[in-house]
Amino acid sequence: MKILFDLGHPAHVHFFKYIMRNLEKDGHTIKICIRERENIVKNLLTVYGFPYESLEKNKPGLLNKCIGMIKNDWKLYKISTVFEPDLFVSLGSPYSAQVSRLIHKPSIVFTDSEPTQLILSLTVPFADTVITPIGFDKGFGAKHVRINGFKETAYLHPNRYIPNPEILDILGIKNTDKYVIFRFNAFDSSHDYGIRGFTLEDKQHMIRLIKNYARVFISSEIPLPKDLSEYAIQIPPHMMHDALYYASLLISDTQTSTTEAACLGTPAIRCNSFVGSSDMSNFVELEQKYRLIFNYTNPESVMKRAIELITKDHIKDEWAERRKILFNDKIDVTTFMTDFIERYPDRLRQMKRNKNYISQ
Repeated sequence: MKILFDLGHPAHVHFFKYIMRNLEKDGHTIKICIRERENIVKNLLTVYGFPYESLEKNKPGLLNKCIGMIKNDWKLYKISTVFEPDLFVSLGSPYSAQVSRLIHKPSIVFTDSEPTQLILSLTVPFADTVITPIGFDKGFGAKHVRINGFKETAYLHPNRYIPNPEILDILGIKNTDKYVIFRFNAFDSSHDYGIRGFTLEDKQHMIRLIKNYARVFISSEIPLPKDLSEYAIQIPPHMMHDALYYASLLISDTQTSTTEAACLGTPAIRCNSFVGSSDMSNFVELEQKYRLIFNYTNPESVMKRAIELITKDHIKDEWAERRKILFNDKIDVTTFMTDFIERYPDRLRQMKRNKNYISQ
């Protein structure tokens, strides 16, 4: 079978890397098409040994994204007419879903973000199957499959992920040292319009405070001002999960990094205006059921919780136990997705015999 993957974010590479390796090992042919603003996706695919073709770069601004959609659809269509895929697979990409409909081939889309209404409206009508975590609070009718796992549990499952302690030497960290990673979002994606995270003043205040308790490293999607640039984390992109694994704490206004920290057994504090009564189901579950993260809208609450966590003894041992509970509950998403893709659509029909369409 020929399978086309459409990737636009580093998390997409991580989500699919083991799935794509499994498929190639089983004799399938894959084609990877990418679109991004920076070069992290290219860097990761090169490190993991996957060839790719580039579409248009992601650009901020609604008008740029509208123009980019037309260009990406056209480029993907031309690539598809040459490659002739049997199946399109993506993580929430409207491009592959739309092009799949144009050339009359099926598409599978995984999505886990309820607030992305614009993207969902441009994707779901064209997709044949939409896979989401079990707690996803929107429904997509007969094409909707719910699974008991997050996208991050595909690549950070203990069956897949083994931490690399060499990251400590790269960071200049001793085993007894505490360090905190700050992760700052650019908020320039289509689903981020109107969403707020930390202000520059918030960031400066937090760094000044936390550096009294631990080493500080910053991962930021936007350039850092001069007074914060000395804290920028300088590591190979493919080792970011290792840095998160050994960290004492993550403080973030982003989504994926927060869930990744939870899956790695690292306490995480998330703060942005997504948080509230209409927050994404993943983060409600990770906070209320598994007690692995904390969600706030107020930076002052973040600081109070951060100091409490960073000064608590044996907290990583406590979070390691909570992580075990999480993975005892969740399926191996990589195994599920590999099987689902290889046996599609027979696997879908099999699941539909279960009226809840849930893979346990």
